[in-house]
Amino acid sequence: MIPVIALVGRPNVGKSTLFNRLTRSRDAIVADYPGLTRDRKYGEGRSLEKSYIVIDTGGISGDEVGIDAAMAEQSLLAIEEADVVMFVVDARDGLTPTDEAIAKHIRQTGKTCTLVINKIDGLNEDLVATDFYRMGMADIRLTAASHNRGIRSLIEQTLEAFPEQVENEDDGQSGCRIGIIGRPNVGKSTLVNRLLGEDRVVVYDEPGTTRDSVYIPYERRDKPYTLIDTAGVRRRKNVKESVEKFSIIKTLQAIEDANVVVIVIDAREGVVDQDLHLIGFAMDAGRALVIAVNKWDGMTPEDRKTVKTELNRRLVFLDYAELHFISAKHGTGVGDLYKSIDNGYASAFAKWSTNRLTELLVDCVSDHQPPVVRGRRIKLRYAHQGGSNPPRIIVHGSKTDDIPASYRRYLEKTFRKVLRVQGTPIRFDFKSGDNPFATPSHKMDAKSKTKLVRKAASKEYGSRRSSKNRRKKTGAKRDH
Repeated sequence: MIPVIALVGRPNVGKSTLFNRLTRSRDAIVADYPGLTRDRKYGEGRSLEKSYIVIDTGGISGDEVGIDAAMAEQSLLAIEEADVVMFVVDARDGLTPTDEAIAKHIRQTGKTCTLVINKIDGLNEDLVATDFYRMGMADIRLTAASHNRGIRSLIEQTLEAFPEQVENEDDGQSGCRIGIIGRPNVGKSTLVNRLLGEDRVVVYDEPGTTRDSVYIPYERRDKPYTLIDTAGVRRRKNVKESVEKFSIIKTLQAIEDANVVVIVIDAREGVVDQDLHLIGFAMDAGRALVIAVNKWDGMTPEDRKTVKTELNRRLVFLDYAELHFISAKHGTGVGDLYKSIDNGYASAFAKWSTNRLTELLVDCVSDHQPPVVRGRRIKLRYAHQGGSNPPRIIVHGSKTDDIPASYRRYLEKTFRKVLRVQGTPIRFDFKSGDNPFATPSHKMDAKSKTKLVRKAASKEYGSRRSSKNRRKKTGAKRDH
C-alpha cells in the first residue's frame, strides 16, 4: 500500500513549497499570499525505492467563515485520508494559539504526526525548537523548504515506518484523464463532485473558488479515470491578481495534460466569447471534446429552444463533439457524459494499419481527385498513422503544399466517418517526395553530389547507346 501524507497547518507557513519539494514538481502554486491553496491537491513522490502520495491542503486559521470554512473542512478531511500527518508551523512566528488548536485536533484523530518546523533559515535551531516542545509532539523536524533544507531526511525517516512495496506493472498514470474547464461559477466543481459521488472539491457560490488544478484519480465500473478540476478562466482584461494569472496557466496546462476535455457552459448565459476561446485552446491542443451545457433545470421550453439555436449557430465548427444538457446540481444527464468521454478517449488512441489508411486515401482520391495547380495535378500516394491523442495521419504525395483547405476538410470528414472517430479532432500532415534536383549542387554534400553525377552519367550513357543503336538500324536499312 502506498502511504498517504497530508500537509496541514496555518495559512502561509510553506505547505505548498514543501509539497513541491516532496513531489519534485511545481504543481502547487506558491506565492506570499495567505489562503492560496483551497482544495486538497494530490501529488506523487518517490524516495528509498518507495512511492508515496502527498496531499496539500488549505490553511486553517480557526476563525473561518463562508468559503474559508469550507476550505478548512477540506483540510480536516485530508487528515482523515492520510496515514501520516505533517503538521507544518512557521519558525519565525513561533507557537500560536491556532497551532495548539490544530495539534489538539490531530491528537484526537490518533494519526501518526510529524511536526515540521519550517522557515528555519537564518535562525538558531535550538532556540526555535524549544518554543514548540510544549505541544508534546514526539517527532519534530526542522526544515527550510524554500532552500530544500532538511527535506530529504524528513521524507526518508517518514517512509522507514512503511514496508517495502511490490512493484506493479499497472502502477502509474493510467486510464482516461478528464479535464473539466469553463468560466468561473458555471458549475465545474459541482460537476466534479457529482461525477465522483462525493464532496471532494470546494463548492461555494462565489466566482474563483478553485484557484489551482486538482487531480483526482478514481475508478468507475472497473475503469480507471483521473478528474482534473480547474480554475475558471476569465477574459484577460478581467484578470488582475497575479495569483489568478498563475491559476489560468495551470488550467491551460491541465488541458494539455488531459485526454478528454469537458467544457462546461452556463445555459442561462449561453455561449460567450470566452467559451469560444477555451474551446479553441482545447482544439489547438488536439484534445477530445465534450460540451456540457449546465443549469438546464428550471428553464422554459422557449428559453431552451433559444439556447439550442444559439449553440448550433456558434458551435457549427465543432460538429464532431457531443453536446449534453445537464444539471450538475441535481445530477440530471451527468451519467450520460461518461459514454461520450469513453468514445472520445477510445477514438483519440485508436490504431489503424497503413494498408487500411492507404486504401481509404485511394478511395477518397477516386471519388474526388485533388485539384490541378499550375498545370499539374496534386498526387496523393499513401497514408500511415503518425501518432495519437489526437490521431495524426501522415499523407505522402507530390505538390502537397498546394492542397487547398477545402480538400483537407473533405479528407478529414471522410476519414472521420469511415473510421468512426468520435469526439476528437484528426490531424493531417502532408509530405511531398524529395526532389534531388531541387537543391543547388553547390549546397549538396559529397555523397549527394556523387549520386547525382552517377545518375546523370547513367542517363547520358543510356541516351548515347540508344542513339548508336538507332544509327546502326538506320544504316542496315540503307544497305538493303
